[in-house]
Amino acid sequence: MTDITPSVPYEPTRFSVAAYFRLLETGELTERDRVELLEGVIVAMSPISPPHAGSVTKVSRALFAAIGARASVRTQCPLIVRPRSVPEPDVAVVAGCDDDYFHAHPESALLVVEVADSSLPQDRLSKSRIYAQTAIPEYWIVTLRDGVLEVMRDPDPVAALYRDLRTLRAGDRIGIASLPGTSVAVADLLPRTPAEDES
Repeated sequence: MTDITPSVPYEPTRFSVAAYFRLLETGELTERDRVELLEGVIVAMSPISPPHAGSVTKVSRALFAAIGARASVRTQCPLIVRPRSVPEPDVAVVAGCDDDYFHAHPESALLVVEVADSSLPQDRLSKSRIYAQTAIPEYWIVTLRDGVLEVMRDPDPVAALYRDLRTLRAGDRIGIASLPGTSVAVADLLPRTPAEDES
């Protein structure tokens, strides 16, 4: 007789931050695996395309020029933001200086920036919830598909969402909320348009 008992839905193993780093220390995971820990689940990161890599470089350069020594600008480095989350944002602006993070990864940030192409749904949904729950004051998404900057501010950690959402385009400027007096031209964060490439 055929067994018609419904199968148990697949539930991924959930890891703590400590268990995740043990996998890295023992070599079960390596940097070549290109993964990050999101809410206890080890998630594969999208491959780095040339537009993605170029945009990450532009964002980090523009933020470093605007911020100088007032904070540390980190590119694609771990950020321990929840008991079960270690995202590796494309760019993070963290308090202090580079020397402060030689022995431990930061546990918060002043600003997180993700460059999104195929990862856009995850960046908008999963990561925005994680960053809001951690009360990171500001989260930007550079959307390669639309060529705009999505800005999220005013986190509500309980509801796990940002209450202030806006979209900026080339021609706009944006300040960094946690660093008064700094501002960046949005055009310096976005990929060049085909028209610009032809000129």
